[in-house]
Amino acid sequence: MQYFAQISDPHLSSLQGVRARDLLSKRALGYLSWSRRRRFEHRPEVLAALRRDLEQFSLAQLLVTGDLTHVGLPQEFRQALTWLQELGDPGDVAVIPGNHDASVPTPWQDSFALWRDYMASDAATDLPDSLSTLYPSLRERGSIAFIGLSTACPKPPFMATGTVGAAQLNRLPALLDTACAKGQFRVVYLHHSPLPGKDKWRKRLTDAAEVQAVITQYGAELVLNGHGHRTHYDEISSTHGTVPVIAVPSASALGLHGSNVASYNCYGVKRGERGWQLTITARDYQPNTGEFAAGATRAVHLDRA
Repeated sequence: MQYFAQISDPHLSSLQGVRARDLLSKRALGYLSWSRRRRFEHRPEVLAALRRDLEQFSLAQLLVTGDLTHVGLPQEFRQALTWLQELGDPGDVAVIPGNHDASVPTPWQDSFALWRDYMASDAATDLPDSLSTLYPSLRERGSIAFIGLSTACPKPPFMATGTVGAAQLNRLPALLDTACAKGQFRVVYLHHSPLPGKDKWRKRLTDAAEVQAVITQYGAELVLNGHGHRTHYDEISSTHGTVPVIAVPSASALGLHGSNVASYNCYGVKRGERGWQLTITARDYQPNTGEFAAGATRAVHLDRA
């Protein structure tokens, strides 16, 4: 059995001391949201408990599915890098960005370049200067292929949508086919849900139908996302068989405004006689103890030829 985990939407950075001139854009709206609500909802003590809880597991990979920041300021990218380094080495932690991380256009060297080692594929040797050239990413860990997609790109005010884009969609089928030929368990992870209609219009993935069509045709064993701060379990029917689509809540939330309390998932994967055995175990934050504890467990058999 191989194990890996997914955490999402930590919103770990602080906007204390931000200068007014840094907010002359869509970031002003994000700052208001942080000052009035998010700084009370997304708490550092919850993230500290998360880190303690993760230490007990031996994971093939830890996936962080976006929204590490609030408004994507350079200082937030630096704060997030420090947090990632505390979680583990770049080879052990795989990151994809979220819509908050790409709130407005930001110079590459001051933002995503700082996370490059945590976002890059195993074989990456060049220095890409955009998310569309860095992704899809591929990390192979034993019998598991982790394929990351970026949905992060600047959008107009009041919009939290994401887009994968043609460049990534054109490269995704080959990655899925190659991993399938190797007999690997294929995990596709992205920030927004790939299911059309799953999110509100202003928070949707604009090309969700195209992403779902690729997965339907070329298959995968598991699709993971965040973004909605809620737990969801859905399925896609592909030509290779059923594909679970799982969303996790924010990893730092107290659940003060109707969203789920902080939680993350640990996954166990084992090859069976006719496919794969997948075990999904939630780790839920307990406000009364200040620690994470085991939550619901689901076992799924994925029949594969």
